[in-house]
Order: sequence, then structure tokens, then C-alpha cells
Amino acid sequence: MRGLFITGTDTGVGKTFVGTRLAALLLRRGIRLRPRKPVESGCPRLDGVLQPLDAAAYHAAVGGAEPLQRICRYRFEAALAPERAAALAGQDLCLADLVAACLDAVEVEDFLLAEGAGGFCSPIAADGLNADLAVALGLPVLLVTADRLGAIHQVLVTAEAITRRGLELIGVVLNRLTPVHDPQLDNAADLRRWLGPGVLILTCEYVPEPDRREAVTAFWELSERLLELSG
Repeated sequence: MRGLFITGTDTGVGKTFVGTRLAALLLRRGIRLRPRKPVESGCPRLDGVLQPLDAAAYHAAVGGAEPLQRICRYRFEAALAPERAAALAGQDLCLADLVAACLDAVEVEDFLLAEGAGGFCSPIAADGLNADLAVALGLPVLLVTADRLGAIHQVLVTAEAITRRGLELIGVVLNRLTPVHDPQLDNAADLRRWLGPGVLILTCEYVPEPDRREAVTAFWELSERLLELSG
């Protein structure tokens, strides 16, 4: 099965922004894409219905071609790790549930783009971490982090956790979350040195919210690499 698992060094680093931009590029290349955000917490209510905003962004990125319920099967209101949010809602959430949600309606020729919830080692179900979901799916991993002081440590620790589980770290996206960036900081160069040539390092410049829909340039090289690996 072709695909990619998108994870982060932390919550709030821009996984969905990166994932939806990548989804738009892959779709433009004619790939039959199956985006999945199997569980989402922190969902606001609209007319009494929980709205998964991250999943909705994927739904928009593929032009509504994939049903929202299929993109995100499990939704919780509490803005906590899914394991805790599910428990507060009185619902059992197991790793097998999330794996099934990710694989639902995915065929051999499809490209599965699955995004976790929170950081790589954060709990995503009662019996598993995001890391365990990644292992169960067996997909290459894309790691997203905020491009700031401390990112090198966070990326190297997470990269070690990924490779120790037998997964391939295909790339790291350094996402600039604010318009101000220290010009002396060069996390991309340092990570290339520490991770070696086998891991693609990309920097996503800060993009104001109204302009984010068209911010795809940084991911063109990544989409090329994914297509090469998946044949």
C-alpha cells in the first residue's frame, strides 16, 4: 500500500497545514488520494454536531471527493489527547479502531495520507500511541516541527523513536509559525548534518492565514520524493 504517515514533535506544529498542502499537490499530480485523520479531539459543536476542523481541511483539500465521515471517524469535544478525550466522553477507543478507520475503502492503487493526533509518542488510543498507529499502518513517516530554538533536539529524539520502530523517516518539515525568525538560526542545515542525506529537510516559510491555500511550493520536492518511493 502506498502512503505516508504525518506526525509531529508536538501538538500545534502545523501537521494539518503541511498535510493538506501535500494532499493538494498529490491530487494535482493525478494520485488517487485517501486522506485520513482517524480521530480528532478539540472539535467545536455546530448545531449540536461535533465539527472536526482538521479533517474538514483535508475534505476541502481534495475538493470534497472523500466523505468527511470517512476522513475522520472519531470526534471528541475535549481539547486533550484522544485517549483522554474519549474516556471523558465515555467511549472506548482502541488502536484497532483507528487502523480500521484509516484503511476503510482504501484500495491497493490508492495513496493513504494518514495524520496522527499530537506528537509521535503521545497517546492516541487506550492501548496505543501515535507511534503504534504508525507501526500498524507501516507507512513512511513525515515529521513536522516548529522551526524555532529547540527544534533540533525534538526532531532528533523523535527521529530515533521512529527508526527504532523500524519505520522510515522520509522527511522533516520545519514549519515557521510566526513572521519573526532569528537569522542566526539554521535548523535545516544542522538537521541535514545530523540526519544525513537520506532524510529530506524542508523549511516552510511563515504564511499568513489568508494566503495559506496557495502555499504549496515548499512541498513540491516532497511530493516528487513520495512518488519516487511509491513507484
